[in-house]
This record gives sequence, structure tokens and C-alpha cells, in this order.
Amino acid sequence: MDKAEIIKELEAFPYSREDYWVLAGSAMALYGIKEQTSDIDLGCNRKMADRLENDGFSFRLTESGNRHFEYSDHIEIFENWINDTVTQVEGIPVITIAGLLEMKKELGREKDHKDIELIRGYLRHNKSNIKA
Repeated sequence: MDKAEIIKELEAFPYSREDYWVLAGSAMALYGIKEQTSDIDLGCNRKMADRLENDGFSFRLTESGNRHFEYSDHIEIFENWINDTVTQVEGIPVITIAGLLEMKKELGREKDHKDIELIRGYLRHNKSNIKA
């Protein structure tokens, strides 16, 4: 999925933008750090997680006891995950770049290390335009 596809999906998403934020690779695509991502990862507050559960979406509990929903084939939603300060990208709530960098460090997988380098390169090239 590219930036335009992510925005299109989220424009049709039936939940309030006050209750969720974009994370991970989809946030990187929205910022223009990378061109494609395989899915959309969202963080959400408890209110939205309750609504998803009431709307019949199945979930599993994470190690921290929060709910993880597979909303569709390409949208996953994580309750209370990385509730960093959020910024807007074309009207979409997105984790800040600083929060994204911290998230990737915390996850620590091989693909996250690669993403960290992409984020750092993006920051170097866009210093004057970024509020990290």
C-alpha cells in the first residue's frame, strides 16, 4: 500500500479519528519515509477498542493485556499501543516521527533496524521541515 491507498482506506474507516492513530510502516509511508507498506497498523484508545468489541470484531490479548484486533486483511488495531503525541498528515492522525523512532527501537526486529536507518536518513535530509 502506498500513501494514497492508506489515505483512501482511512477516509472510509468508520471510526472517529480522535480515537486512533497510525503507526509503524503505514506511518512511514504517510510521512514519505518509504513508499510502500504491507498493511495499516493503528493504535487506539480504550473507547474505540470497546466499540470494536461491541461491533463484533474478535481480538486477542497482548502480553500487556490490551486488545489486538484484525479489523480486515490489511488493517490491524492495537489498544493503547504507543500512545505518543500525534500529529496530522493530510488530516490523518499519525504518531510523531520521534515516537515512530522510539517504537522501532523498542520493537528491535531486523526490519525495525532497517526502518530506523530510513527514518534517520529522512530526518537528515528534512531537518528544517520536521517537528520530530
